[in-house]
Amino acid sequence: MKNTVFVLGLIAFMLGGCSDKVKEVQSSGEPFGMNVACADFGSIFPGTYNKDYTYPTDSDLVYWQKKGFRLIRMPFKWERLQYELGGELNQYDLNKMKDFIVAAQKRNIKVLLDLHNYCRRFKDGGHRIIGTHGITNEHYAGFWKKIAQEFMKYDNIYGYGLMNEPHDLPDSLSWFCMAQLAIDSIRTVDSENTIVVGGNSWSSAKKWLDASDTLKHLKDPADNLKFEAHCYFDKDGSGTYKYSYEDEEGTPEKGVELVSSFVAWLKENQLKGFVGEYGIPDNDPRWEVTLDNFLAYLSENGVNGTYWASGPWWGKGAAMVVPTYKGGQEYPQVRVLEKYLTTRK
Repeated sequence: MKNTVFVLGLIAFMLGGCSDKVKEVQSSGEPFGMNVACADFGSIFPGTYNKDYTYPTDSDLVYWQKKGFRLIRMPFKWERLQYELGGELNQYDLNKMKDFIVAAQKRNIKVLLDLHNYCRRFKDGGHRIIGTHGITNEHYAGFWKKIAQEFMKYDNIYGYGLMNEPHDLPDSLSWFCMAQLAIDSIRTVDSENTIVVGGNSWSSAKKWLDASDTLKHLKDPADNLKFEAHCYFDKDGSGTYKYSYEDEEGTPEKGVELVSSFVAWLKENQLKGFVGEYGIPDNDPRWEVTLDNFLAYLSENGVNGTYWASGPWWGKGAAMVVPTYKGGQEYPQVRVLEKYLTTRK
């Protein structure tokens, strides 16, 4: 019986995806969008531009603009924007970022600047946690002040993403304290733009109440914070989808189940939320149903997000990734994503 219900639901979903009536385009809600990753690539820091990493350009926006997306999350690395702790910003990389912001601005697309550092910085030959190896909270907060000074004048900055996926910090160090100092530092120069605060423990939506509940006590003099969770639907939540739908314990409602406690937390504390990463593989249409239900739930609850991921340098091994094209053929995930351009609220 369950299989029959699922098949009927899948047929309805697939037929619905072919109809323009299914597209949910609401002008008043918050925008859904896409991660455009490539500036965060490479294991060598700062690395060589166009060899170890690159920056997205206007050409990476064309397809998504045509699909109706108006939000891009752009990962970047601290070490590439500021070679020396406390030093001046690297103008070469800074200009590459600004070029992308301007290109997005011309296409009426907003950009979330995502510091993709996992609460770490490359130093002394390894990725060192902020608060160790001479990397202080003040270095981190000061960096964000410099970034805010450079980008506050652009009217298409969706927000400053303080840190992608903080994780595995020792008990002696606090992501809450790092985030609060960064908020305070940004607000000395920019009192308007949204500050987006990622959750602890890889920003896991599932673990939000245990790992990130204290973030509700952060103070922003501008009262303009958003809280960012991540949510993948495979068994370990990594987004690698190594096994079959059955082995990954996939269900149509799994995404909703994983993110519901985060959404409830937002409502209970009257806070604004965002899901910065979610994604599915392209090898089983049942995952598309899971994604569709997930996005419908977020939309109904006024929580937007950005899909992981697109960008010019992705290889074939990244199963959950959506580059612009797959050998000239559109990825099946896009059919789901383009139904949700903004939230209903």
